[in-house]
Amino acid sequence: MKKSLIALAFGTLALGMSEFVMMGILPEIARSLGVSIPEAGHLISAYALGVCFGAPLTVLVARTRPLKQILLALAALIIVGNLCAALMPTYWSLMAMRFVSGLPHGAFFGVGSIVAEQVADQGRRAEAVSIMIVGMTVANLFGVPLGTYISSAVTWRATFGMVAVWGAVALLLIRLWVPSLPPLPDTGMKGQFRFLRSAAPWLLLLSVMLGNGGIFCWYSYVSPLMVRTSGFSPHDLTLIIMLAGFGMFAGNIVGGHSADRFTPERVVRFTLFVACAALLAIFFGAHLRYLSLALMFLTTACLFCVSSPQQLLILENSRGGEMLGAALVQVAFNLGNALGAYCGGLPIDHGLGYRYTALPGAAFVLLGLIVISLYIYKFPRREAERQ
Repeated sequence: MKKSLIALAFGTLALGMSEFVMMGILPEIARSLGVSIPEAGHLISAYALGVCFGAPLTVLVARTRPLKQILLALAALIIVGNLCAALMPTYWSLMAMRFVSGLPHGAFFGVGSIVAEQVADQGRRAEAVSIMIVGMTVANLFGVPLGTYISSAVTWRATFGMVAVWGAVALLLIRLWVPSLPPLPDTGMKGQFRFLRSAAPWLLLLSVMLGNGGIFCWYSYVSPLMVRTSGFSPHDLTLIIMLAGFGMFAGNIVGGHSADRFTPERVVRFTLFVACAALLAIFFGAHLRYLSLALMFLTTACLFCVSSPQQLLILENSRGGEMLGAALVQVAFNLGNALGAYCGGLPIDHGLGYRYTALPGAAFVLLGLIVISLYIYKFPRREAERQ
């Protein structure tokens, strides 16, 4: 395994912890700052807004810079954002720092995907991208539970400090292990957006938003579903969430390997089909404890099985604007998260059980499956060229 890919994985590990650890430490932050838990939840939205603003901002500011320099600057921003978040005394100052922490997220994945593709061995591009993304899955597997424990045992500020330390490790490894690569050809600001004239990237981004959003309809409420529907104890949740993280880890590895062996399109289409079926099975079988666990593992595996194939597809369909295209995948992912959490909560607001969160999820994933199938139908030559 190439050391440069390990360095990128440390960066995505820091980003994954920065994004997802908030779900576990909201109560502590709410108590500390004197706000309600729903108000503290806006800190998650602030990060997502930073993701959406950071991607085009990086293209505007740094598109002509060498790729390694951009990665170093983004890693430094991870450190600054989380270190400042650990020190902020008020709710609104923490809100600002959560926005800053989100700025490098999409851009790092975008630039990192380009670097991974360039350093990959012949015929192993998707696997290289999946190695970069593995940091995000490790964050869900170990980093988020660790951050939640530190928050309860010490303080939530120490959790953000830990993320800043991981960011510093990532910066050091990028400096040492990522080779110096030339900047991308300068196509001008208009050239960066020219690929969006085609329907292909729009179909891909829409598929990402719908597919990931559908899974988050259910996953946003997986903890209460496991306790109130599947019958697990609240004390079991740490191990349950770790199992979900292991599903993400395994799915990411399988997705990268399969996309190189077959094609990214086929992997995305098949995975969304499996995810749709799994969500429907959750609706009918969530009351069966161990079936619910197995379906959770399968569905979270699907969530990350599509990650590296989606990154490769958008890179192939954004030539001349690769940095923006790869970053927009993360924007679509975060928009899907927000949309999924909202729509998954609607059945609950209307008095239905937590298993009903899987129904809008299955509908969204089905739409994502239709969209990616339409992409394959409209652009068959692209798929044939990679066979």
